Amino acid sequence: MKKIVVATDGSQAAEDAARFLSHIPHEETIELTVVTALFVPGSHRTYLGGDWIKTCMQRERESADAAFARIEALFEGANVVLKHVTREGHPAETVVAVARELQPELLVLGATGHSTISRILLGSTSDYVATHCPCSVLVVRRTGVMENQHPLRVAIAFEPSEPAQAALEEFAEFRWGADTDVSVVSAVYQPGFYQSGPEALSSAPVDEAAQRLNAVAPRATGVLIPSEHMGEGLVQYVESKQMDLVVVGETPRTRLGRILLGSVTRFLLRHAACSVWITRNRMVQSLPTSSPAASQDQPLPLV
Repeated sequence: MKKIVVATDGSQAAEDAARFLSHIPHEETIELTVVTALFVPGSHRTYLGGDWIKTCMQRERESADAAFARIEALFEGANVVLKHVTREGHPAETVVAVARELQPELLVLGATGHSTISRILLGSTSDYVATHCPCSVLVVRRTGVMENQHPLRVAIAFEPSEPAQAALEEFAEFRWGADTDVSVVSAVYQPGFYQSGPEALSSAPVDEAAQRLNAVAPRATGVLIPSEHMGEGLVQYVESKQMDLVVVGETPRTRLGRILLGSVTRFLLRHAACSVWITRNRMVQSLPTSSPAASQDQPLPLV
């Protein structure tokens, strides 16, 4: 059974995140925990009246129950076991604490805003959770795909690293369907006029990686993009192709590393106009495949 946590504060962004998750096809049962932090600003201050705090907290609980009911309705009839966890405390810290306690494979939450400024600011809760959460994190932004304006468009960052391979592995745990457009994207540095470099850039590794996704995303293709910085190249690519989701693998990090976060990951979180799926801290396993040649338990090819 796959364990997933959805964080909600009752906002439209949080409901959009849950709706996005509800549309991802899956075969195995999902144990879905909806987490709500009950937080009244200033409640720790002694000069505030106790009755006032109790009244506000009761309203928070009622709002949390209503938000859970809306999310529960999204998964009606699905192969999902739902439960609701409410905790008193600061929203971002509470969500991370629950994730550490439950140890889910994925945590899903919404991010507000589409403008350049709002994307850079991201939002204190989304930013903190994405930075400190020990599991994979999906930060959802509305792109129009949920309104059935177009099939889902996904870009998966690919580079010569185990985290990038693990990102492909985690993506392949869901069956995305024949209509989903998937691009496995690798940024390549192109030398300037006065610099020496390889005579030709081969797309074979990234093409083969895309083919390994054939069982879950038949339309997956490999793409090489010229860029000196993976993050900048990916942001430009997902915006030019109007992608709905970008998937990126991140290496396990120390506490300091989590604060700094990976340059590519943070760049995508702050600048990509679409949802961002960060996969982290997982072992590379064999991909499900539909061809005998790809069924061998071999690691994905490296660029």
